[in-house]
Amino acid sequence: MSLKNTPVYPSLMALWMLAAVWGCRYDERKMPLDEPETPELAEFELPLLWADMALYITQTTPANSPTFASRAFGYFGLTMYESVVKGYENKLSIAGQLNQMLPLPEPNKGELYDWTLSLNAAQAYIIKNIYQQTSDENKMKIDSLEKSMEVILSKREPDNEVVTRSITFGRRIAAQIFEWSKSDGGHRGYLKNFDAGMTQKSGRGYWRPPFFAQTISRLPLHPQWGENRTFLKANSDWKIPAFLSYDSDTNSEYYREFHAVYESNLKLTQEQKEIAMWWNDDPGDTFTPPGHSYNLVSIVLKEKKPDLITAAEAYARAGLSVADAFIVCWKMKYHYFTERPSTYVFENIDDEWEPFWPDPPFPAFPSGHATQAAAVATALADLFGEEIHFTDDTHAGRKRDKLRNVEYKVRRFTSFWEVAEETAYSRFLGGIHSRYDNAVGLKEGMKVGNHINDLKWNMQTD
Repeated sequence: MSLKNTPVYPSLMALWMLAAVWGCRYDERKMPLDEPETPELAEFELPLLWADMALYITQTTPANSPTFASRAFGYFGLTMYESVVKGYENKLSIAGQLNQMLPLPEPNKGELYDWTLSLNAAQAYIIKNIYQQTSDENKMKIDSLEKSMEVILSKREPDNEVVTRSITFGRRIAAQIFEWSKSDGGHRGYLKNFDAGMTQKSGRGYWRPPFFAQTISRLPLHPQWGENRTFLKANSDWKIPAFLSYDSDTNSEYYREFHAVYESNLKLTQEQKEIAMWWNDDPGDTFTPPGHSYNLVSIVLKEKKPDLITAAEAYARAGLSVADAFIVCWKMKYHYFTERPSTYVFENIDDEWEPFWPDPPFPAFPSGHATQAAAVATALADLFGEEIHFTDDTHAGRKRDKLRNVEYKVRRFTSFWEVAEETAYSRFLGGIHSRYDNAVGLKEGMKVGNHINDLKWNMQTD
């Protein structure tokens, strides 16, 4: 079987089945005569498989949140890139360009490495350690994928010393990145999703927990997340943009912003409902909004079929983008602590109105969806180009939402920025963000993405 020429790319289930076969038959002292045929992987497929695993672990690990998941994807993507970049003379490590990060291990000069084996070992290590709280069953899935790929990839390399050296290097890279991660402020953040000791702002215009909400918690999610260390120094000292002052006057801009949300929600078309549902990415049911962005890389890789380093760089750019975008966004959210449309509409327009989508448990301004989507769009467009045609099938196959009578229909795009704009728009349609929240989120997210682009990814040539 050759995966390289197969139009349908390997799913996690198929790989786990393969892992089970190898797990039963593999013996470190010798290989059996009747071993299964070894698949041939295209270069981009190994990163793709590990991205699928990262998304699966994100979705199936309890007490997850968009904030913690965004951080995780930052470390996953960075580790993927750094585990292979030393094998490419025209590419540069970005480790020395990151915020308070010490130099990473260097490969031995003059010795050979198999960079696929390095990536394989590094991804297994970083995912298991970032998601320490995941189930034993999930950890076994990670181990099985690592071992099956190790066996498959090792068969191409006759020198056992190269195999061992490559695996060791990947684990060393991942181990040092994980140690660095412990000091960023978000380590084991799932243990403190909601801070009962936080003093919440009170008064008109401030966020209050709604009755129609995504969670039962009456506390806001990760109020200190904006104080975490960003991956890039350029994203650490953020200039907070202006927000509209509270005003109940029907002629005020503040009133018009919330009235527009209310008015739109009263007459949503079926397509608008589909857009709102496609991008909701409820952490309780999906691999979260940053996971959706990370998965867009996988979708594009299947179209582009790039080499190993380009695939790894794409995941690194997306991961760093969502991670820093959430820190920047949370800094802004808790600076203003602004209310959601549901609160304002209830008090000033219609006390029986409920938004199409339930409120998430944190302040509104600016939109987290818009901020992270704009950051990713900006960073990926720099790598793949402004114009790109692809179909987002992230939620294809999900059961129809019976409560809202909405099917999950795939979305087609011609640019990454089109994705960002629709992601932001979905939150307006959902009734949980104003247009102002979205506009500022897109603008600020673009800044994060441009900072990612400003990193020196390539060796300069004359």
